[in-house]
Amino acid sequence: MERAKEHVVIRGYGAISPLGYDIRSTSQSYVNGKPVFTYVQHGGRPTPVATLSAGAESQLQQLVLQNPNYHQLDRSVLLAIFAARQAVIQAGWTYNQSESREDLAVNVGSSRGATGLTEQHFEAYQQGTLSPTASPTTTLGNLSSWVAHAVQAGGAQISHSITCSTALMAIANGVAWLRAGMAQRFLAGGTEAPLTNFTIAQMKAIGIYSTLWDQPFPCQPYGTSGQNTFMLGEGAAVLALEKVPSAQLEKGSVIIEAVGFGFEQIKSKTGISAEGLNFQQAMRQAISQLPLHDQSVDVIITHSPGTRAGDKAELSAIQALFQDNIPSITTNKHLLGHTLGSSGALSVQYALHLFEQQSIVYPGYSSILQKCPPHTINRILVNAAGFGGNAASLVLSMI
Repeated sequence: MERAKEHVVIRGYGAISPLGYDIRSTSQSYVNGKPVFTYVQHGGRPTPVATLSAGAESQLQQLVLQNPNYHQLDRSVLLAIFAARQAVIQAGWTYNQSESREDLAVNVGSSRGATGLTEQHFEAYQQGTLSPTASPTTTLGNLSSWVAHAVQAGGAQISHSITCSTALMAIANGVAWLRAGMAQRFLAGGTEAPLTNFTIAQMKAIGIYSTLWDQPFPCQPYGTSGQNTFMLGEGAAVLALEKVPSAQLEKGSVIIEAVGFGFEQIKSKTGISAEGLNFQQAMRQAISQLPLHDQSVDVIITHSPGTRAGDKAELSAIQALFQDNIPSITTNKHLLGHTLGSSGALSVQYALHLFEQQSIVYPGYSSILQKCPPHTINRILVNAAGFGGNAASLVLSMI
């Protein structure tokens, strides 16, 4: 394809995760390359998890104090509001608290939604009491609605769940809406607060949860331990997107150059085949949208949840597609675990960090991946996949 005359630009970015709550704190965590895990007692056994840092938790609690209605919201919604406000401020989209902006649409999704609040209300129901706020605060739709309230967005408000591809699907939706002229500005991303007893138990039931709670790296994507090392983390990330003519692009801008989707018939409990057919389809579709004379990729940020089957399938897909020209491969899950529906957007945050630093800090554990630092980082492919056989790929380029 020829290079487009208009581009979807990342105007701003907001995120809160175990790695930090702003650009400075998060970037420092990536440079340090040290995981931020702790552990909880679950089912009588120590279980590794990635919670917000003390600084990030303090910032989130300050947000709660700003609006009395926020006390009744699920943690996943609060994380999304925090990230969305950051994105809007960074984008320079100032707004009047008394006026809604019909040109601004919102699509924030989540794999599990209001998990914590749902479990609390269910416990209350079992005891014979149930709050009238149970239904409106646990429906998935309240994610984007509360984000829209927080930033005065008056356009479309969309919440969805496509398991762990959710955030990349939201971003892809934002790209489509902007290209179609159905919105002038778009907030897109994902949020997840899955560190609850039932959610952890679900992951353990699949047989993939890491038992390396006493190791420096409990989560080891592409590791050589021979174990499943999946573990849960919490966080949210939101992008502020806008369509800009090529002539108005500023040097250093990051554009979303292509999006691709993949799907395969379910052949396992997680929906991923050994060949990673969904990954192959998503990456191939994204790369086909790049200019014919330049379809090279410098770095791939993989989904790689730290499971033997999942990591192997994605690597097989990359090898099948790129053959002898495999780009540098990296991930961030060894630092913050798997944040489910928000993981793709947090991988985009990692991509922005790589564009800025122009270098990769490799994990401090034994890995089957070769350390092949790229000479320059100008184009990054981001992958995500989820239960059910779905996958999404995003290509980001720095102008």
